[in-house]
Amino acid sequence: MYRPPRRCHVTFRNVLLRGLLPAAGLLAVTAVAGLLVGAGDVGPARAAAVLLGGDDPDARFTVLHLRLPRTAVGIAVGAALGVAGAVLQATARNPLAEPGLLGVSAGASFAVVLAIVLGASATTVGPYVAVLGAAVGCLLALGAARLRGAGDDPVRLVLAGAAFSGMVGAASSVLLLVNQRASDEIRFWTVGSVVGRGTEELLAVLPVLLVGVAAAVAVSPALSALTLGDDVATGLGHRPHRVRAVAVASVALLVGGATAVAGPVAFVGLVVPFAARALVGPDLRRLLAVSVLLGPSVVLLADVVSRLVVRPYEMPLGVMTALFGAPVLVAVVRSSRLPAL
Repeated sequence: MYRPPRRCHVTFRNVLLRGLLPAAGLLAVTAVAGLLVGAGDVGPARAAAVLLGGDDPDARFTVLHLRLPRTAVGIAVGAALGVAGAVLQATARNPLAEPGLLGVSAGASFAVVLAIVLGASATTVGPYVAVLGAAVGCLLALGAARLRGAGDDPVRLVLAGAAFSGMVGAASSVLLLVNQRASDEIRFWTVGSVVGRGTEELLAVLPVLLVGVAAAVAVSPALSALTLGDDVATGLGHRPHRVRAVAVASVALLVGGATAVAGPVAFVGLVVPFAARALVGPDLRRLLAVSVLLGPSVVLLADVVSRLVVRPYEMPLGVMTALFGAPVLVAVVRSSRLPAL
């Protein structure tokens, strides 16, 4: 006998057990690790004592005023980039459509660099400058995806994105040579990092990130319909151009906000949807739910490892996410049965 309610319950239970609960558990572990582990003298034992109510002043300052805000920023950045990656892949219909690979993050970074060179300071540049740069980068990336079938070939799309990223990076280097005054401030936006990021920076971009996530969730049903083709989506009552416009706006808000607070952090938008798809399947709404949890886990894990590999110094977060993401990129390419590069 057919019982639709039971079938829906089983589906939700599978998503909960296979996706949401493991992702939430991983997030909890990485968040605690972000508070306990550091490159300095305050080790896990002293940090744990602070969390349990200890009164060590040095350890308390390190944990509560340095690591806690840094962990909060990592959670926000990871969630934003994870959701942005899932939406961008669905929009471009390409598993390699990732903000860092396609130059969306580079566009946001270049906008901030340009604003600094023109006279703004790193403390006064608002997130909307980065959002504007991310929007331009996203439009150029999706435009490249629609030229001569590049969107149907992941390798060609990534090559187009790499070319755009290289061009933007070269422009940033030229600006750096022209304006030596801004060199220290510009350096932060060439390699992503959450070092020194605190509550003030997070609160400045949080409204932008929340609006971006809300737009992504709102457009996800229609965006899922677009994967069946524009004609089918139109027959179901959706307007493809409007759906893509909302999707691009959400990606721009998410990537721009994340770049404004942490600089360009690549490969998170590739790793997170890839892992989420392996857990809960291709449904975009499930992907978004799991990506919100997996994204912070990837960023926090990379941040923790960056504190340990070159102690007592730290490796930039963007370098660690690239090291994590490169094997995933190879796996995606191989799974797509593409010719070897």
